[in-house]
Amino acid sequence: MRKILSFLLLSFLVQCSFSQSPSSYSSADIYLQLKKLNVLGSALYVAAHPDDENTRLLAWLAKERLFRAGYLSLTRGDGGQNLIGDEQGVDLGLIRTQELLAARRIDGAEQFFTRAYDFGFSKTTAEAFEIWNKEKILSDVVWVIRKFQPDIIITRFPEDSRAGHGHHSGSAVLAHEAFKAAADPNRFPEQFKYGVQPWQAKRIVWNTFNFGNTNTISDDQLKIDVGAFNPVLGKSYGEIAAESRSQHKSQGFGVPSSRGEQFEYFKHTEGVPAKNDLLDDIVFDWSRVKGGEKISPMIEEIIRNYSLSKPELSVPALVNLYKALQQLPDGVWKKTKMDETQRIIEMCSGLWLEASANSEYAVQGDSITVGVSINNRLGTNALLEKIGLEQFDTVLQKKLDRNKNLNFTKRLYVNPQRAITQPYWMEHKMLEGSFSVDDQELIGLPQNKPAFAANFDITIEGVSFRFVRAIQYKYTDPVRGELFQPLVIVPSVSVSTEPSIVIFRKTEEQKADVGIRLSANKNFNNYVAKVSKRTKNENSTQVDSSFQLAKGLSKDYIFTISNKQMKELNQDYVQAFAELANGKEEQPAYLSITGIRYDHIPHIHYFYQDAIKVLNMDLKTVGKRIGYIEGAGDKVSIALQQMGYEVTMLKEKDITPSYLKQFDAVITGVRAYNVNDFMAEKYETLMNYVKEGGNLIVQYNTINFISNVRSKIGPYPLTISRNRVTDENSKVNFLLPDHPVLNYPNKITAADFDGWVQERSIYNADQLDVAYETPLSMADPGENDQKGSLVIANYGKGKFVYTGLVFFRELPAGVPGAYRLLANIIALNRKKAF
Repeated sequence: MRKILSFLLLSFLVQCSFSQSPSSYSSADIYLQLKKLNVLGSALYVAAHPDDENTRLLAWLAKERLFRAGYLSLTRGDGGQNLIGDEQGVDLGLIRTQELLAARRIDGAEQFFTRAYDFGFSKTTAEAFEIWNKEKILSDVVWVIRKFQPDIIITRFPEDSRAGHGHHSGSAVLAHEAFKAAADPNRFPEQFKYGVQPWQAKRIVWNTFNFGNTNTISDDQLKIDVGAFNPVLGKSYGEIAAESRSQHKSQGFGVPSSRGEQFEYFKHTEGVPAKNDLLDDIVFDWSRVKGGEKISPMIEEIIRNYSLSKPELSVPALVNLYKALQQLPDGVWKKTKMDETQRIIEMCSGLWLEASANSEYAVQGDSITVGVSINNRLGTNALLEKIGLEQFDTVLQKKLDRNKNLNFTKRLYVNPQRAITQPYWMEHKMLEGSFSVDDQELIGLPQNKPAFAANFDITIEGVSFRFVRAIQYKYTDPVRGELFQPLVIVPSVSVSTEPSIVIFRKTEEQKADVGIRLSANKNFNNYVAKVSKRTKNENSTQVDSSFQLAKGLSKDYIFTISNKQMKELNQDYVQAFAELANGKEEQPAYLSITGIRYDHIPHIHYFYQDAIKVLNMDLKTVGKRIGYIEGAGDKVSIALQQMGYEVTMLKEKDITPSYLKQFDAVITGVRAYNVNDFMAEKYETLMNYVKEGGNLIVQYNTINFISNVRSKIGPYPLTISRNRVTDENSKVNFLLPDHPVLNYPNKITAADFDGWVQERSIYNADQLDVAYETPLSMADPGENDQKGSLVIANYGKGKFVYTGLVFFRELPAGVPGAYRLLANIIALNRKKAF
């Protein structure tokens, strides 16, 4: 059992280092790591989302107090908004996962997650628990605590409404329940067969705050200055925290550095109270380990003799320390400190160990070339015993000379049965509020282990060490220089469909062409390809008897569908399948690859079965030409094209009186006024467009401490509030049932608000001038009706509309009522007598 525990702890520690570019370090960094060897304490910070964590406190814990610091985010932030692109849902969660890992690489903490899905803003803890399955997520929190074994647990939020979000308060409730449950052998006993044991943290505290309109700080709380300057690092913890927090780029959380005193406040909630220091009564030296009394003097001597200019001189003593650690009883701190010591030995030796592939994709049934590079840069007494690359073990028994490169290459065959690189929490169909993960040992981890790894067995000062490196794709960008990306295992061919949605009008018989694209990830010569299109009522197959496709190229197959085939169905899906055969092998294919690329994080890939959503609906449209001003990123313009409109994307230079005249409506993308400074300059031009008979439709903009509107928006006074309706099933009231927006050209009924996803509206308008009409009202359970989700005003000959209705979510999801209502909003101004 103890051996199992040691392995679990090792794998838990090193996961965060996979799939990153090789890290650089200085002698000062090594010195700090040496000091950390004498500290055996840990702290776990718990909150709900990426960016909820206190990076200043985490940096202080990890780099000043030298604790193992961890952040447990219940969710991956899937339901948030995106300032840098149009990704939503799981795509956004993948981005925010990597942003958190980037933040942790800066502040020095470790990162963990539960299986909870961020389903969007929640106003109550009860709603969050109902959707998440409270017991399931509680078990995850307990699991992380039992594995990480924190001495203290810190919550970001209180358990009540002051948290401001049901997920926030829920994270505090779960942390407190897990504080007790993790120590109870009768709670979640199924976890013990995986090597964990009951664990009781010393205390749990709430890190109180003063932001927004909520001040939870009081004089009787524990007060700690975490703003110190670290001369070893050359930075204050406020500066480190700013770098860390600024990694949350998708949320627009870039912040300035802070220097000087920075106080954090803590309210005791359970366990042994802390009187003077957060770490009161916690034993965090070697006396907590049996036999550890001989370890501390060895570390202190290494620190005394450490040379910044010649760190390699410390290697013999570090190897002796490693051997002494081996003699200790198995346990958390033995394995943790052995791992840390091995890393420091590697750093002091100046060892460069690299395994890189010549392609980003490792294709099932194909081969990749892997280059191995080794350099003993400081001349440590080191012998390279062997290198293990999957099925190859190369025995070398070669002495590593000082600063000499040792390079060689190998071809690795990728077994066709080797699993593709799918984020582990996306391998199975998710439930409404949580991901499905069957493997207990994966729960809590931030990401997958690498697709392939290389083992370097090196003897240093007579002791054998195994150093593991993820095999990564290495390339040179002409602007950014040498880069590394995760190596991804992919199928030999990927299958995608186009377009994402087809809209048929029930009132007439219609046809549409849809495309199935096969993309080759390896060379195909003399294959037979069977490409099939499947719907509920009709299947068809095209046979390509001479399928030839070079790696990296694609081939399209066009099929025709009609609403006549749908019969009584209001919606359907077109699914795509392919079979490729050459007489020797048959390869089924149906998965599409999604790639997400931003410069500040590693490339992201995942796989799914692509499909075309087909809607057969009663949809009428009036008007033809739409001008669209992009905002922070959405897919509304694509939906407009699918509705039959001609959409022109407008740049700043296009927003002129003469150019706008041609459009039946001008629509601004989500948060357009937040991200486009030129909107203030174009206010008069847009108002003149409305006055002369145009229709300006403004989708939601935010008003908060990171993103504000610096321009007037409407022709009459209005403010943007933070009011929202988060229950996507909430009742919608028709306050002006005869208003054209509810009647022309589509008759809007309650049924048009069925099937909405995540929420109804966000950042609704408030404090409206009497000139604005409010045809709708809605509310979350137990709250007063809100009228600001759709506001309309006449101005001159035209119309102005502000809407917080979440069309940016509903249209890509294929919600029929959202299409019908948007068509009516566009048709409000019938200036051209359509």
